[in-house]
This record gives sequence, structure tokens and C-alpha cells, in this order.
Amino acid sequence: MATKASKGKTYTILPVTRVEGHGKVTIHMNDAGVVEYARLHIVEFRGFERFILGRPFWEVPVMVQRLCGICPVSHHLAAAKAMDRIVGGEQLTPTAEKIRRLMHYGQMFQSHALHFFHLSSPDFLFGADGTAESGFAAPPAKRNIIAVAREFPKLAVQGVMMRKYGQEVILATAGKKIHGTGAVPGGVNKNLSVAERDALLKDVDQMTAWARSAVTIARDYTMEHLAELAPFGSFDSNHLSLVRESDGALDLYDGVLRAVDKDRNMILVDVNCQRYLDVLMEEVRPWSYMKFPFLKELGPDHGWYRVGPLARLNTATFIDTDEAYTAHKEFRELQKDRSNNITMCYHWARMIELLHSIEKIRELLLDTDLQGKELLTSGPRREEAVAIIEAPRGTLFHHYRVNRNDEVTMCNLIVSTTNNNEPMNRAVTKVAKDHFSGRREIPEKLLNYIEVAIRAYDPCLSCATHALGGMPLVVELYDAGGGLVARRVRGAGQPV
Repeated sequence: MATKASKGKTYTILPVTRVEGHGKVTIHMNDAGVVEYARLHIVEFRGFERFILGRPFWEVPVMVQRLCGICPVSHHLAAAKAMDRIVGGEQLTPTAEKIRRLMHYGQMFQSHALHFFHLSSPDFLFGADGTAESGFAAPPAKRNIIAVAREFPKLAVQGVMMRKYGQEVILATAGKKIHGTGAVPGGVNKNLSVAERDALLKDVDQMTAWARSAVTIARDYTMEHLAELAPFGSFDSNHLSLVRESDGALDLYDGVLRAVDKDRNMILVDVNCQRYLDVLMEEVRPWSYMKFPFLKELGPDHGWYRVGPLARLNTATFIDTDEAYTAHKEFRELQKDRSNNITMCYHWARMIELLHSIEKIRELLLDTDLQGKELLTSGPRREEAVAIIEAPRGTLFHHYRVNRNDEVTMCNLIVSTTNNNEPMNRAVTKVAKDHFSGRREIPEKLLNYIEVAIRAYDPCLSCATHALGGMPLVVELYDAGGGLVARRVRGAGQPV
């Protein structure tokens, strides 16, 4: 839905569609009809950092994944990694680590397939003249997965089956497709049986072929429409992700923090995850429940960064699976020695990670350690731990303190979409300024351009929200006839 405020100076997009969670965009124009700024607002609040306080630490890996039904494995594993350190079990057994990695790559595979085929593909597939903007400006009736299934049935089936396969990997390793229980402090609670392995191996060749074709689709579309896509919501930025500690390779499960600037110069050089507070801070702004992280060294004005597939392919030295290695090299060639700062290249990068994930799944399924019996380990207890993992949408931070009674006393979550908060706001402002300024009326099709820029980041808005201090709150009580009986307000000095 789009509405125009009085005097035509503020436009609102509510809701933002084809993303996970609920958000809106406001576009502010001055009296001359020039866009001054645009903002992405998160209109829901999740209080997980508060209501897990006092709970026993072993419940946390199961509890926190309720933040999301799309990427629960990411929260499940991040919390489990943190609790590994609490119980002194961070040196997992080979079976436990490989089961978790298999679970994680299954999550990556299904989530990337979901976003590309179900949520973003309508922006690319439809349009009369074949230009990039024609797809973005398709009629609303075509901008959905139902239209894709009607006009591109084979592609729609491919997307559904790829997501299903990733969910089957999660089921086999976590015990459930959504909100599983497989990872526990110090390891896992099950291995992979031979029957489960063989069932997954049966379809891995088809999944690899489809992932390969998805890379081709994303690459070819990007290259064919590069003149239109390169400036679309794009800007120079820093990039941050985990990389493998030993050699800087792409590692989605574990590693050290690396950040590069717009020219791919190192800003953070492989920082231990336990030290994240030494290098990162979060800024609070009054108009959003999401915080704005930045690199301390550069400050809030210059230290913001991007995370996710685009950032990971900029920070990683290489990818350690054959086909994704080659695809990554081709991706890097587009910008030579500079970071790739083209926002719409997120989709191409995401499909390279999709291919990498299925290559890793095959590699792990052929490893006999998955049938091992040693599932748990432990050591000296700690009272504080940090864990960082690469979720589908980007770098995910979990930080906990646990007292001697095994109760959680502090939790700080910096989720992927929070890390991308500033870039997403810059992207919507860039698109609004490029396409809206000077217009007396804004056609509906142009409003979708804003959503296209947001969807490039694949945000999970429900994961991303938390607040500093007390939340404003209004409670109203109505009688059976609809009459207002009582109203209490907390906030602005008015406690409930």
C-alpha cells in the first residue's frame, strides 16, 4: 500500500513486501519536490534479549531461534557455540562439528533458494522490453511467486525443491525442519545415520545442477543489465564478515572477523570473535527499533559496513570448493582490485554461496565422521561467551553472561539485518533521490523500486529489532460496546 501525506511531501510504503518481517519506508521531499532522505522503519518489536534473562543456559539454543522461522538454525547454532564456551566445550568432537556444519549449510541452501526464487525472482523475470527497470516496474499482480509459477513453472518447481532439500538436511541434523534441537552445549544430540545420509545423497547431484544454473541466471542477468543495475541503490562502503582463520577462505560457520573498505584494503585484520566489543559499537536513533553498528576506529559517520553474501565475497580471500571457487573469481573480476559495491550484485553473490553450500553438503555427506558416536565434550566452566556465525543474511553476534546458578544474566544480539541497517537506509535514499526527485506524483511502479533495493539485502526484519531502555507503551481497555474504559501510557515521563 502506498499513501501520500498532506502537501505531497511524504510518501509511505506500508508494508514492505516480499521480505521476512514487517517494515515500512517513508520518503521525505522538500517544497521543491526534491527527496531529502528516505528511511526504513521497523514496526515490530521482539524482546528476546530480555525474556531469556533468568533462564538456564542450556535452554538458550532452543529459545532464541524463535526469533525467526526463516533462519532459526543460525540463531540455534550461534547460541550453541556461545554455550559451548560456557561449558568449556568449544573444541567439539569431529562428529559434532561436522553435524553442525551440515545443518548450517542446509540452512544456507534453503534460505538462499527461498529468497532468490520465491521473493526476488519476480523483479527479474517480468517486463515487456527486457530492461532491468521493466521487471522492477511489473504490475503488482505479477510481482509474486504465484505469477512465477504460472509463467515459469519449471523455475518455480526448482526453487521449491531446492528449499525442500535444504529443509530435509536440517531435519536430519536438527531433528525438526523448523526450531530444531540438534545442537546442545558442547556438541550435538544425534549423529547422521547411514539411511539418512543415503537419502540426502540421492538428490545431491540434481541440487548441484540446479545451483549451478542459478548462478548462471544471476550472473547473466547482472551482466546483461549492468548499465542499469550498477548505479541502482549503490554506493561505496566497508564490508565485514567471518573468514577462516588459517587462510582467509570463506567460512560460514566459524572464523575471525575481517573488514575491508571500498577498495578492498583491510580495516579489521582477522580479529578474534571474543574481542568484538573492542572493534564494534552500536548507535541508537530515535526513529528505529534497530540499532546502527559501526567500526569504532572509523566512528559512526564512516565506520558503518555491509554484511551478507556481497560482503563475504569481498572479504574472503577465496572459496574452498571447486565450482564456487571459479564462480567467485569471475565475480571478483567485475570490479578487479576494488570491493564490489553494486547493491544488486547481492543476488549473484547469494547464488555463488548457494552453489558453495551444496558442494559442502556433498563433501560432508561423504565423511564417515558423521556416523561417529562421540557427540559431546566439556571442560572448565566460564561465565561469559561470545559466538559469531555467518547467517544467510550476514554476520550474527550472540553474547551472553551466565551466573554460577546457570542462569543467563545478560544477552546482546547483533543480527545480520541490524548490521545492514545503515546500508539499507542509504540504498532506499539513493533510489528515491535518483527516481523520485522532481516528480509531482509518484506512480506505484516506482514505489516497488524502493522495495527492490531493500530485497537485495534479504532482510529479516523480525530478527533485527531491539531497544535500549524502556519501551514506549500504550494500553487501552474497551468495554463490550466499544467504549474506551481506561488508557494508560508509559513513556515520555508517563509510567503505566
